Formats: sequence, C-alpha cells, structure tokens
Amino acid sequence: MCGIAGFYNANADYQIEPKRWEGILHRMNQIQKRRGPDDDGIDLTRQCGLAHVRLEIIDLETGHQPMIKQHGNRTCSIVFNGEIYNMKQLKADLISEGALFSTTSDTEVILEGYMLHGTDYIKKLNGIFAAAIWDPSLGQLHLFRDRLGVKPLFYTKKGETLIFASEIKGLFAYPGLQPVLDRDGLCEIFALGPAKTYGKGVFKNIFEVLPGYCLTFHDNRCTANAYWKLESRPHTDSIEKTIEKTSWLIRDAVKMQMLSDIPISTFLSGGVDSSIVTAVCAEELKKQGKRLNTFSFDFKDNDKYFQANAFQPSQDRPYVEQMTAYCKTNHHFLECTNQDQLECLYHAVNARDLPCMADVESSMLYFCSKVTKYNKVTLTGECADEIFGGYPWFHTQKAFQTNAFPWSPDMAPRQTLLSDDVINSLNMEEYAHAAYEKTIRETPVLAEDTPEEKRRREIAYLNLRWFMVTLLDRMDRTSMYHGLEARVPLADHRIVEYVFNVPWQMKCPNGIVKGLLRHAGEGLLPKEVLWRRKSPYPKTYDPSYEMMLGNRLKEVLSQPNAPIQSLLDPKKVHAFLNSPSDYGRPWYGQLMAGPQMLAYMLQVNYWLKTYQIRIVS
Repeated sequence: MCGIAGFYNANADYQIEPKRWEGILHRMNQIQKRRGPDDDGIDLTRQCGLAHVRLEIIDLETGHQPMIKQHGNRTCSIVFNGEIYNMKQLKADLISEGALFSTTSDTEVILEGYMLHGTDYIKKLNGIFAAAIWDPSLGQLHLFRDRLGVKPLFYTKKGETLIFASEIKGLFAYPGLQPVLDRDGLCEIFALGPAKTYGKGVFKNIFEVLPGYCLTFHDNRCTANAYWKLESRPHTDSIEKTIEKTSWLIRDAVKMQMLSDIPISTFLSGGVDSSIVTAVCAEELKKQGKRLNTFSFDFKDNDKYFQANAFQPSQDRPYVEQMTAYCKTNHHFLECTNQDQLECLYHAVNARDLPCMADVESSMLYFCSKVTKYNKVTLTGECADEIFGGYPWFHTQKAFQTNAFPWSPDMAPRQTLLSDDVINSLNMEEYAHAAYEKTIRETPVLAEDTPEEKRRREIAYLNLRWFMVTLLDRMDRTSMYHGLEARVPLADHRIVEYVFNVPWQMKCPNGIVKGLLRHAGEGLLPKEVLWRRKSPYPKTYDPSYEMMLGNRLKEVLSQPNAPIQSLLDPKKVHAFLNSPSDYGRPWYGQLMAGPQMLAYMLQVNYWLKTYQIRIVS
C-alpha cells in the first residue's frame, strides 16, 4: 500500500527548473511518508510530475514507483496505491496478447493493460486502488479510483495546474495552496460530520475523485467518466441458490485478498463478520502449514464498567476465545487506556486531515500502531453491516418514515454546543437535507419495486454511499498512518452488486439480522458465534473518560485564542458538562453520543489550529 501525489499543467515546462519541481515532489512525498515508509520515488517530465511512497507488500525487489514502461516510441508512467487481487489472471491474459513483464507487481499489470487497451482496462481490475497514469503521447493524465472508494484520492486546481494526492495534506505541500473553510465546509463539519459529501474534500476548492470514476485531464480540461455504477436488477435466484452464491462470493473474495508476499493477519472481534473472514484465512493457511495471526480490541477495565444495552448486548472476549480455539490462530488481545485514546484524538485528525469519528477513530489508530509490530497486512470484517443490513436503521419504522440520514436523523444534538450565531448562519438542516435528497435521487430502483422495497433500496444505497465510506476512510487512514495495509474482502464489488439486489426477505429471513450472511457462513463457525446477536465496535464505558474529555474542553475554552471559541457557546458547553450523559442517544451512528460530542469538538479545535485554517464567509 502506498501514497501517491503529483501535478500536471499542459502549458508548463517543468524541466526548465527541474530541481525546484523535484523538490516539490519530494516534499509531497515526505508529508505522506507514513503511508509508505519503505521506499519513495519521483518522475518529472515537461508537463507532469509524479511522486510515490511505498509500503512493500507485493514484489519487494522490483516494485519501485513511479513505474515507467515503453512500447516502441510510446512511454507511459504510473503511480499506484492499492492492491489488484486478480492480478495473476490479468497478467496471464496480457502475456497471451504478447505483453512482456519485467516485474511481478500489480502496478505493471495496470500500466501494461492501459497501454494495450486504454482506460477501459480499469473495468477488469478487482481490488482497492487509486492511481495516476501519465501518457505524454496523448498529453493525458488519468486519475482513477476503485469502485467503492476504499483508497482515497484528492485533487485541486491552482490556476491552470492540477494537483493531486492520496491525502489532503499532500495537496497543501504544493506551494501557495492554503487550507480555507467556507460556509459549506462548516456545514460539512457540523451538519454531516464525521461523514462528508462524496466528491468533496471539505476545504474550499478541494475535491475527491469519485469512487468508480476515471478523470482524464487533457489541455487543462477535465473529462469525468464513470466506469462502474451500482445497478438495480431483478433477482431470480431461489433462496438456496442465493445462499450458495453468496457463500462462494465471500470465500472467493477472502481468498483473493490473501494475496501477499509477506504474512497476513486478521482483525477478530468475535462477531460474525470478522469471524467468517478469519475462518477462511485460517483454513487456507492451514493447508500451507501456516498459522494465522489474529487481533482483538478492547478497553482497559471494560469488564468492570460494561453495561449491556440495545446497541451492545454482550462483550466480545468470550466469543473471540471460542473462535481462536476453533480456528487455532495465534491471537493477541490488545487493550487501549483512556489516556491512549484521548491523546490519539489529535493523531487521528493528523491521519484523516479532518475531524473524524472521535474515540471510535482514535482507538482504532492506537490499535493499528500495535498490530503493525506483528504484521503489515490485515483483513477485516468491515462493511458487512452496510451490505447485509446489519444496522438498526435497516429495521426500524422510523428510518422508513424520516426523510433524513437514518444514522443522524435529528439535527438538534449536533447543535447542542454551537453558538446561536453559528446555528442561524449555517442552515445546517437545509444543507444536510439537500445532500440526503441528492443521494435519494441517485438510488437505482426498478419500476416494479413496491414502495417498501424502493425505500429499502434507498436506505441501502445511503449506507453504501455515506456510512460505509466514512468507515472505509477510518480504516484506511488509521491503518496507513502506521504503515499497515487493511483489506476489506466483504466490500468486494461483486458481493455488493449481488446482495444489493437480493430481496429483503432473503437478506433477513424471518427477521434475522444479516440472516443471509449467517446462512452463507454455515460450516465455517461455531453456531454460538454464527448466530450471535450483533455487537458493534467496542468503546469504553469508564465514566472517568468523559470527565477527562470535559476537563480538556474546559481548558480549551479558557484559552482566549482557541479557534473553536467563535463557534461554541460556553454556557451551553458548561450546561452540557453538568448534565448526565445519555449513552443511549447517539448523534451519529450507534457509538457517538455525549462523550464523543466533546471529543469531536476537541478535534475541531485542534484541526483549526494545527492546519491554520482560514474561515471565510
């Protein structure tokens, strides 16, 4: 896994001052170095500069980037972040067409495929990827991203110059680009955050290559082409065939994503999602005489403070222990303290370049720092809830009847701490509703869908476009911040395409949450794990953590120059701190309630200060 960056200007000649522009490329690499600590490189031509930092996973010896390839008089170059899981078959097909390879990397497969077939070749790729290909013979720069947006890619314009990078911070390494936040950006933070509108980078004039898109820049003009979009299709398979096909797709996706030249591991929570991924990996490695490394996460003293509720009905550890015994894995129990996750709140902002999922993100960042000491590649069970209907809002009448994001239906909790001037000036409800309605209009439906089935598609599509992407961003940034490649086999686009069109009575037969996934996992797991009631990512239940957050926010508000002073109402904050927490009423998803609101405001303040953001009206 890696980080990419670069710039392009059709009217430039960067070779007039090569040292200056090479220095800029090196600076862009340096600021993204955590994504690729093992190697780095640059390539500068007359109109385009490419930069790359590398985490060595495949082809450790000859996988250096930028990679340059020549066909006769034609030369093309590429920088690539990700993994192509079907690279072996693609490479065999290209060899049969006469292609010659000098490396064993998937990067060369992409570049060779492009040089033979053009950008249409992207459709053949199964993987997670963000890439840039410079084709000087056509004067074209292509930026493209995987179908579901697992790997990030941002861009902006400065005059006639296009600048792109894996992370927003990479853009700001380019001279003259400054972080600016306008009214829309503030709405992104307070009305939608920690989610963000797809295609936007929150900062003014910062954009994101959309998942499933290829952008082509030529003569300083941009053409956007969608090479993949989710479609609605009639589902004609029987329930038995549906379970069989889902089971095959899951197993195939996990096996494909085990591709690596170094040992892999899995995150194992004891839930059905990560347990299925772990079981398949353990089974495959056992055939090779190898033992799988697994990792689970919890918080110090959670056994003392844990109280079962509707969101988290049970603790994970007993199920983890059952799975590790069943699969015979080499397991590591990792714990996070209150102080660890508090301090990592700020590192999480550095990783995401934005305020994020508060301690849900900071704790994951901390855990990734521990995992990377053992393994540099891990497979996770992320995305099953969005794809198979695991969240409460897939099942409640409220979600069907409320025209709002189902994980954040009420704006009032988001405004609890904000000053009245900010609330009155931002029109947060209007902004969020417009974003919601845009996605509803895009939802692929069938003419024969009943109103109920149409609404189910809308809820599923909202989750895929918004909630899942927020969690994918969390997984990418927290892992890559520590040089760890996290893969998400359940988000294989083939699984998404198939399951999206499976009728609800097959997805959740007899009302069983994620029933299709559970039936597809028959024979892989102990029944107690396979049919366990859903329990989400763990969080601390220690009341002292909230006290620490409250004290830290009081310290911030006592500082006259704290950037967030102009956004919060101190009286509201103190009233909030003096009232008991309501852990049962989250303001985003299932896990972000009162303490996470305090943590999020601490992140906003740190972000505004550290990035020296200028707020404009």
